[in-house]
Amino acid sequence: MDHPVLSGNARLVVGVGASRGVAYAEIDETLRAALADAGLSAAAVVTVATVAAKRDEPAIRALAEALGAELRDYAAEALAGVAVPHPSSAVGAAVGTPSVAEAAALTATRGGELLIAKTRSRRHPSMCTIAVACHRVGGNPT
Repeated sequence: MDHPVLSGNARLVVGVGASRGVAYAEIDETLRAALADAGLSAAAVVTVATVAAKRDEPAIRALAEALGAELRDYAAEALAGVAVPHPSSAVGAAVGTPSVAEAAALTATRGGELLIAKTRSRRHPSMCTIAVACHRVGGNPT
């Protein structure tokens, strides 16, 4: 799949939403499948972003480390103000923002392009979601 928004030195941001105690393999498999489906490379990931309440979740920290990416977290209140295509009232009730994965990815790119919308784990859909965003061509890098 061709992404006109991407340049040869694309810098991707992965937003992650996860249930407490999620396995690293669950997030990793979800991300790698979504990237493969979109024709994107994990090597282009420079940032993993999530809600502040999940910043110490071992699987999210492990994902950032495995990707060699910076881990960023944002307050639920900040994420709640981000317009996303797939908000969830259940997530809003649980975490304080109707989106974690999409909102965190978009926030970390400071207005970038959402390349992969919220994608749930195929094995356990309630355990994790990922979304991938990229800076617009000519935008500020992460």
